[in-house]
Amino acid sequence: MASNYARVFQNTDAVEKYEHVTYAPGSYASSINARQRAYLRDLVRRAFPARPPVQHDFACGTGRAIRSLHGLVRAAHGYDTSVDMLAKAAELGTQATLHPIPADGPPPLPASAEQPALVTMFRLLLNVDPAVRDRALTFATRALPDADAGLLVLENHGNARSLRHLRARRHRGSRWFAELSHQELDRLLHQHGFEIIERRGFTMLTQGWYERRGLRPIARSVDAAARLLPGTDDYAVNVVYVAQRIAQLRSWQ
Repeated sequence: MASNYARVFQNTDAVEKYEHVTYAPGSYASSINARQRAYLRDLVRRAFPARPPVQHDFACGTGRAIRSLHGLVRAAHGYDTSVDMLAKAAELGTQATLHPIPADGPPPLPASAEQPALVTMFRLLLNVDPAVRDRALTFATRALPDADAGLLVLENHGNARSLRHLRARRHRGSRWFAELSHQELDRLLHQHGFEIIERRGFTMLTQGWYERRGLRPIARSVDAAARLLPGTDDYAVNVVYVAQRIAQLRSWQ
């Protein structure tokens, strides 16, 4: 796994490709994002019925997770090592205070101590080294000092038990085919005082199904149906986890 992964998006060409190619309308990533957006909005309504949370989006990129929750949070803060990503987030109308942070060194402090808080981390943990994972989750512990402070929502877009594993085996060592298992995520979160309280899968099929025009409608139908079946999140390619600091679980679940 490359230690310089944070430098990948340190130029405008890479940012433009990420926004307009990776997330082009109808693409694999944009299809997953649409499902995640609906889930996130439902989650926030369920988990924070009395008072909207303050969102802290760590490694916010172009602000996609923040824009998913426009109108449902009291305030939002985005943190990223790439000033080009932050500039694109602002250009796209992301309603948040955007904070450039260093790529290494001590974890940054949350910009606000207001509670309840919602910490989001999307497309981060899979492709970075353990030190970056620890840094990100240390940030989360500071924003969420106890179980009543709010929730942590993070994404694993390379579940080791999914169909993607077949391609990952052929590209072992490539950062683009890194994998994380549910067990690894669970251990990592426990090391930082979190426990997973909800898990949701967002696609059973791999990107190749969406890149072939004739297969795309089939892929969308399969993924839509799979999301309604219990237990499919165990084998989903893309999985979102909801966690809170270890303590008695909340009544909204």
